[in-house]
Amino acid sequence: MKRASIKDIARIAGVSVATVSYVLNKKEGSRISDATKDKILEVAKSINYTPNKIAKSLKMSKSKLIGLIVADISNDFYSNIARNIEDEAMKLGYTLLIGSCDENPEKFRKLTELFSEHQVDGMIVAPVVDSDEAINKLIAEEYPLVTIDRYLKNISLPGVMINNAEISAHVCDQLTEKKFDEIIYVGYDTELPHLLDRQEGFEIRVKNSGIPTKKVLIGIQNITAEVNEKLKKNLNLKKRTAIYFSSNKLGIAGLRYLNDHHIRVPVEVSVIAFDETEAYHLFPTDISFVQQPLIDMAKESVKLLDQQINHYTPNGERITLQAKYMERNSVE
Repeated sequence: MKRASIKDIARIAGVSVATVSYVLNKKEGSRISDATKDKILEVAKSINYTPNKIAKSLKMSKSKLIGLIVADISNDFYSNIARNIEDEAMKLGYTLLIGSCDENPEKFRKLTELFSEHQVDGMIVAPVVDSDEAINKLIAEEYPLVTIDRYLKNISLPGVMINNAEISAHVCDQLTEKKFDEIIYVGYDTELPHLLDRQEGFEIRVKNSGIPTKKVLIGIQNITAEVNEKLKKNLNLKKRTAIYFSSNKLGIAGLRYLNDHHIRVPVEVSVIAFDETEAYHLFPTDISFVQQPLIDMAKESVKLLDQQINHYTPNGERITLQAKYMERNSVE
């Protein structure tokens, strides 16, 4: 007969493996409710669970594994940040496990559960829309957790991000100084706070300039098709126009549209894009862009997570790093 495991208890009780582990090991300080504790203990008794002492002794020591959950590993930003985090983790003796949730909250939840089941010491995550429940579950279990690039407004966690509003305002200044007839902001139709910060920083500054502006918002899915459709509708080449693409994926899609339609940059339209990507180098003109400090973001996030693993605190430090505007030849 198969021996009952904590996975069986978790499945029957409808909680995570980590929650079961906390209750059975009688760890103090966790915010697991008495009702949940009672339910787990009742299930354990009903299926005749007995702890495997050898496995338990192994779990008491650290695995030296950490997890990274990114929104989209195909995005140059996240693939580069993953590589840098791996390098920094290795310096501290950690092995990195990487998962990509494709902006899907259900996939995000499953990855957090998978990592916790495999005794990962802690996680660095880029939260997606509607990932609050999965993150709150980890917080309740006092699981070492650090956010990178993104944050959640109503959840206090240690994390690393950039000065999104400030750098967008600076980008706006570069364009308003040129006295364009019109500026087009291309962003995402999203609830993610860091992207809304980016948008708000631009909007506040451009409003003060008095220059007419169009705001074009794109869904997370079908980016290329939507960018094509909305640029075709909104770009008027009779006006002296500048476009600010607020992410590298939007920038790549927009530059492809301009190239396909033989629209010359910066002769007919000026362009600034967010993030550095190899794809920009394939374009005939050197593109001005916002550079994020990837190495420092990786270094600080691993440092914060290591601190959480060794000395857990409910409310850790949130670090804001400075992005830079890299002027090239795409604005005139």
